[in-house]
Amino acid sequence: MYKIFVFALCGCLASFGALAQSTTIDSILTQVEQNNKELKALSEYFESKRLELKSGNNLPDPQLGAYYLPFGKHSTGDYTEFEISQSFEFPTVYSSRGSLIEHQTAQLELDYQVKRQEILAQAKEYCINLIFLKKRLDTEFLRAGQAKRVFDQVQELYEKQQVGILELNKAKVAWMQEQFKIRQIKSDLKNVTLLLTNVNGGTEIRFSSSEYGASLILAEKDSVWQERQIKDPELAQLKQQETIAQQSLRLAKNKSLPNLTVGFNSQGVFGERFSGVYAGVTIPLWSNRNKVKAAESEVDFQRTFTSSRTLQVYASFEKQYNDYQIMLSKFKAYEVTLSGLNSDELLFQAYRLGELSFLEYYLELQFYRQAYDAMLEIQYQLHISKTQLLKHQL
Repeated sequence: MYKIFVFALCGCLASFGALAQSTTIDSILTQVEQNNKELKALSEYFESKRLELKSGNNLPDPQLGAYYLPFGKHSTGDYTEFEISQSFEFPTVYSSRGSLIEHQTAQLELDYQVKRQEILAQAKEYCINLIFLKKRLDTEFLRAGQAKRVFDQVQELYEKQQVGILELNKAKVAWMQEQFKIRQIKSDLKNVTLLLTNVNGGTEIRFSSSEYGASLILAEKDSVWQERQIKDPELAQLKQQETIAQQSLRLAKNKSLPNLTVGFNSQGVFGERFSGVYAGVTIPLWSNRNKVKAAESEVDFQRTFTSSRTLQVYASFEKQYNDYQIMLSKFKAYEVTLSGLNSDELLFQAYRLGELSFLEYYLELQFYRQAYDAMLEIQYQLHISKTQLLKHQL
């Protein structure tokens, strides 16, 4: 009976491996970046916003006007007039506004990068979750095999009337519980795979890896923070907002200069015509009032906000880094302690020799299994935490 179960188990694992594609987390993240619907929509939206910003620096439309005055009492011929004019702001306004648009466009790119990293980090966490679930599934398959072996042992003893029905029922329930755990983990695997497929734009991904691969050792805290300051688009956004505020101040100062109008005018009456150029100046006495002061206040605000927000981000990063190191030391302690143990087999031998009752065997077994499960959970949380700490590398 036990051999049949083992063969069936191997067959299931082989079938699962045949269906799965051999892919790495990095290759999956590449697929997600190409297929994610939200990123595609965001890219198109930001392109429209970029063109909208660029259109804000266009010249106003030229004005064309004409007069024809044939009515009324006059001794001369009908009066006609034609005029075309073009208004524009002072030339330095266009250059300063162009620089502002460039910085605003760069801000849009940073917004995209923030969302991109958020989606890729989510996809990576799904992959890590799948690896964790597969490790748990492999563990539960082994435990189910052990529970079946114990049940067969107890059933044999029961048939020999060496144990009672209660002992048999306990062994059967223990085996049944392991089977339930396997079903639940398989369901969780399916659900996480669906989430990964969804973030991949609906294109199915079969992730076959059952090992994390990446090392859990992080670089020194200061080194990670320096790298994050350079690569993290969220921190770059703060500096970019400050630059935009400074450029907006330059634009406000330039808009204090007069607007200009140039054109051509032609007037004629009774065979006579007068033509020439037209020029005008609009002095911004009222339209730019307090705008420079407002822009200066915005610069001061952005400088203060950047400093404050950077301190907050660093405090959060430092706490997360320190928590990670504590968790890593705990994982290493579990790993060293549990790696040399063969508790399941030793307990089974003690039970088979009659040194332990089934209840004693089961309670002792659960103690070691809970420790091993805790180690798997800590390992999983370490990889999730590492993904968040190094999200700027995605």
